[in-house]
Amino acid sequence: MSPKHVLILAVTGAALLGTGFLLGRKGQHSLSAATPSEPQGRQSDAALVHRLLEEDLEHRLFPFAAVVEASSGKQVIPLDESEPHRLVKSAIESALEKSLKTLSAEDSPVRQLRRINEASRFFEDALHASINATPGLRCEVPPNRRGEAQRSGYPDLKITHLASGTVFYLDPKLVEQGSWTSTLRTFYFEPKDETLKINDDAVHLLCGIEHDGHDGQWKFIGSKLVDLSSLQVRLKAEFQASNADVYGAGNK
Repeated sequence: MSPKHVLILAVTGAALLGTGFLLGRKGQHSLSAATPSEPQGRQSDAALVHRLLEEDLEHRLFPFAAVVEASSGKQVIPLDESEPHRLVKSAIESALEKSLKTLSAEDSPVRQLRRINEASRFFEDALHASINATPGLRCEVPPNRRGEAQRSGYPDLKITHLASGTVFYLDPKLVEQGSWTSTLRTFYFEPKDETLKINDDAVHLLCGIEHDGHDGQWKFIGSKLVDLSSLQVRLKAEFQASNADVYGAGNK
């Protein structure tokens, strides 16, 4: 199994990753025959869990650019000083400055929200409108592999420099004042074939939007624009179940 396929499986989830390792190591490891008291399926599950634990996945680092290429076949382009890059960077920074002021105002719709996370949608809309109004640029909600505009999932916005055709992906994130160096997970990328939104070689940017933490009276006080081409990411492998799984028929 090639490193690219292993990386695709790693990003899409622990179960798929385990399957990838199981297939990739076929012939190197063999499972002993099942006994009447231990069905083959359960024995295989146990072996797979042991292999996942041995990989120590939560402590491994993956280049985000490699994850994108492995899962989408597309390249992550570093931000540079070329004219298209400078124009888009300037448009984003101008849009951020406007949105910080507008959404910090006393009559801001953000003041009516229950949770700060819900404000992300308002910043996406404000950035979308401002950047799309910039001559020479088009900003849109990126379509998924089915060709459908999809709000959920990474990335939130697609910017195209019309003259060159250069594509930029932009993902706004809210950050509470004083937590720029927090080690809590705040960036997520879960590639699934049909809903994958990365369909172009592109510059990948994240804008962190700082708020003061005053619930219901939030003010947005700053921002940082980050080039994700050198970002290192981790995989959080976990076993999960829904309420239907836990409380449904068949469970006592």
